[in-house]
Amino acid sequence: MDLNTATQRIKDKMAMAPHIKAKVKFDFKDDGVIYIDSTQSPPEVSHEDKESDVTLICGIDTFEAFMNGTKDPNIAFMMGQLKVKGSMPLALKLNSVIED
Repeated sequence: MDLNTATQRIKDKMAMAPHIKAKVKFDFKDDGVIYIDSTQSPPEVSHEDKESDVTLICGIDTFEAFMNGTKDPNIAFMMGQLKVKGSMPLALKLNSVIED
């Protein structure tokens, strides 16, 4: 999965979660970032490294596994494959959005 594909997939998933009104960043390290500001309408989606309410840090391959349902974000977090900076309650809400 490349950054553009990941961006489109998360954009589609966030569209189905209008209850989440936050600034979220997915940090894929060397592969780039996806920033989503769903506090505005329409949500801003970019590859800029902006301040966020929560940042999820993982490899893009790990993220792809979340999206296709082969890896549980909770287990990845416990194993250190997913790091969370910022609001843990918001991260838990995102869990249900990014899982397939």
